[in-house]
Amino acid sequence: MRKLWLTGGVVAVIAAGVAVVLVSRAKSAGDADDKKKAEVALEFTQQEVVRPQAQALPMRIEFSGPLVAPRTAVVRAKAAGTLVSLSVAEGSRVRAGQALGTLDLSDWQSRVSDRAAAVDSAQAAHAEAERQHAANVGLAAQKFISPTALQSSQARLDAAAANLKSAQAQLATTRIGMREANLVAPIAGIVSKRSVVPGEKLSIEQPVVSIVDLAELELAGAVGTHEVSRLAPGMPVEVRVEGVDKPVAGRLARIAPAAEPGTRSIGVTVALANPDETLRAGQYAMARVVLADSTSRLTLPALAIVNDSGQEQVWILDGGALARRPVSTGRRDAAQGLVEVTAGVTATTQVLATRFDNLREGRKAVVVARAQPVASAGQAASAPPAR
Repeated sequence: MRKLWLTGGVVAVIAAGVAVVLVSRAKSAGDADDKKKAEVALEFTQQEVVRPQAQALPMRIEFSGPLVAPRTAVVRAKAAGTLVSLSVAEGSRVRAGQALGTLDLSDWQSRVSDRAAAVDSAQAAHAEAERQHAANVGLAAQKFISPTALQSSQARLDAAAANLKSAQAQLATTRIGMREANLVAPIAGIVSKRSVVPGEKLSIEQPVVSIVDLAELELAGAVGTHEVSRLAPGMPVEVRVEGVDKPVAGRLARIAPAAEPGTRSIGVTVALANPDETLRAGQYAMARVVLADSTSRLTLPALAIVNDSGQEQVWILDGGALARRPVSTGRRDAAQGLVEVTAGVTATTQVLATRFDNLREGRKAVVVARAQPVASAGQAASAPPAR
């Protein structure tokens, strides 16, 4: 009986081992079958796969800055005195030569009166010197005075004439100063700032009002030294001003002859016609110069290019499987989202047009005709896409 029990136990153990092995093999076979079933091809829509397109790629040079009014004048007091009145305020429109206010010019008026009196005195002295000299000429002809006395008379006449000219010049200078002391608009435009109020005591060269002519504005910006050689005065420029829906046409007016100290940028100026005065000085604007391209270039969407450790590459469909392909790029057009590809692909290469996560080289992939995306790469890594 004991031997029978031992023999039965051994048989049971062996049977159990065989069962475990069979179950394990069956499970492995099932897992392999599941894996094969899961390894289906990734599906991409026709919108997600593109071929490089040959087309011109215009170059765009952009720069920004505030709008400024080149014709701006600051009216300053040319004489010390009390401001009696000021007839303009911020926003007032003025014309060239218009009186802006009244300054107490009593001091200048007294100076003019003093210089006028000096002219009268010099004229009387000159007239007296002329009479004396005429008389001396007659006496010299009759030999009653010496030639030396006649020369002295001529000298006195010349001195009187010089004194008269000096007095007249001083009077004219004083009158000019008084005329310039009047507050007059030097240009036509709009008053942008009033710096004083009536009753205030003004000093010489103190600002009174600022006048801006908005008929023409300028945008002052800067471009890199590697771009400035492509620009030339007179080029058309598209300017977008903050708060204005439509772009404004301008022209490149000036290019600075040298780069700014400590930078690698060169100043450029764009002139903008503003006859309706819809734009204002100080508004921020973005300028764009479009340079035409006569070369046909092979281009791809910028999103199709991936930078991996400094190497630019794209994902392609090669023989029904995914593959990575290193590429070399050239000109870029940020406005259209295109990049020139100089090497790595051809016009027939199928390239993924956007970026996907968790792609794997060698994974089967096909292009389907459905409009909506079937699966992202993230979905493809975890589960097969639905058909």
